Amino acid sequence: MFCPRRNAALLKEREADRFHDECGVFGVHGHSEAANITYLGLYALQHRGQESCGIVSSTGREHYVHRSMGLVADVFGEKTLEKLPGRFAIGHVRYSTSGGSQLRNAQPFCATTDGGTVAIAHNGNLVNAPSIRRELEGRGAIFSTTADSEVIVQLLARSRERSLEERLIDALSRVKGAFSLVVMTPDALIAARDPHGFRPLSLGRLDGAWVAASETCALDLIGATFERDLDPGEVVVIRRGRLRTLRPFTPVETEHFCVFEHIYFARPDSNLNRNNVYTFRKELGRALAREHAIPADVVVPVLDSGNTAALGYAEESGIPYEQAMIRNHYVRRTFIEPAQAIRHFGVKVKHNAVRGVLEGKRIVLVDDSIVRGTTLTKLVTMLRSAGAREVHVRIAAPPTIGPCYYGIDTPTREELIAATHSQEEIRRLIGADSLGYLSLEALSKVSGGLKHGTCDACFSDKYPVAVEVEKVPPQLSLFREVEEER
Repeated sequence: MFCPRRNAALLKEREADRFHDECGVFGVHGHSEAANITYLGLYALQHRGQESCGIVSSTGREHYVHRSMGLVADVFGEKTLEKLPGRFAIGHVRYSTSGGSQLRNAQPFCATTDGGTVAIAHNGNLVNAPSIRRELEGRGAIFSTTADSEVIVQLLARSRERSLEERLIDALSRVKGAFSLVVMTPDALIAARDPHGFRPLSLGRLDGAWVAASETCALDLIGATFERDLDPGEVVVIRRGRLRTLRPFTPVETEHFCVFEHIYFARPDSNLNRNNVYTFRKELGRALAREHAIPADVVVPVLDSGNTAALGYAEESGIPYEQAMIRNHYVRRTFIEPAQAIRHFGVKVKHNAVRGVLEGKRIVLVDDSIVRGTTLTKLVTMLRSAGAREVHVRIAAPPTIGPCYYGIDTPTREELIAATHSQEEIRRLIGADSLGYLSLEALSKVSGGLKHGTCDACFSDKYPVAVEVEKVPPQLSLFREVEEER
């Protein structure tokens, strides 16, 4: 029977998972401390997801699973890791919007097939998941999560190919969008990347074992040697210590690696496609200074997202760099606000201005992007309250005018301030004396040094893979109208 409240909530949860899912994946094949190594790898990838995490280990005969909501260091301890034996393991850290933030959506996912148990950890978003899910549900499939990643598990389980790796390839050939994933079968570790190469995935070696990770910073932490990045459309099968490469998918003309990985999402100490993230962000800051010079006394970053770009801006402009805002690194997503309201309490919990550096100064405030504009408005107000005479905002990326459908958490188009307001309107709303964005042309010029194609759809509104946007069923629309009237 149709239940409006239940179905409305489920649809909202599905939409949240489908379009807003940031993740990090890690896998180890052939190490005596596979689970411990995976724990450390996930620790290094914590910036890619803070809401849930999980590890699946294997002895070759049995799989052992532990998943939970929370940070890696809180979820896994010595006793927990002792219960994850075996020389093989994969792990996952996940961030989603609130609608899909539930334990049932925590990865890696496990499934028992006639070919044995398979575990999957996925980073990215599948843009045709809605239609595949409807098709499978129409054929009797029962989904236990709202995450699009489960579509891969269902397709694999229903494939008629013989081996698990052939079934996985069959499943992946049906999905569209972004996937970088690690898969563990009873005797192999499989790593795969979609033909467009939206999300990163690297291979390394550690004491004779193979390691796969979303970013090279995870390889650095465990002391692994970087071997190479997976190519777009490549599937690597590691069995009995040997690596076999497959290229089963129809190649695309141009790679579309997410440029926002370089701008914001990845850790600065990572190398993506052999290009250092820190160096890239610094060059963005230099380009920003060339495009939007302004007389000022000090360059100030929005911590931590604007640090490196602000350094580049300062070096190019010759204006001194100062960390004139201090960030509290111990803030969780929720905190207890005092009963007596404090103006801008939320932003003050995370940032505080250094009056001695700011008072009477003309400030260039550098950040990586403006999304809704709410936080930046409060930061500009804070700087003025601390005595800044002028605040000139500089953004080391073009205006964000479109949501990402390939694995970066961004709001809907209606919530993106640059999609609904002019640059002058945004300047007035955030309270800045001036506002300058890096141009799309300048970003393209800097990105040209990456030696591969990029996806800049959130800035250009040009999406390389068509996106399915599931409409709200009529009965849900009617229900919402009735609720609003009440």
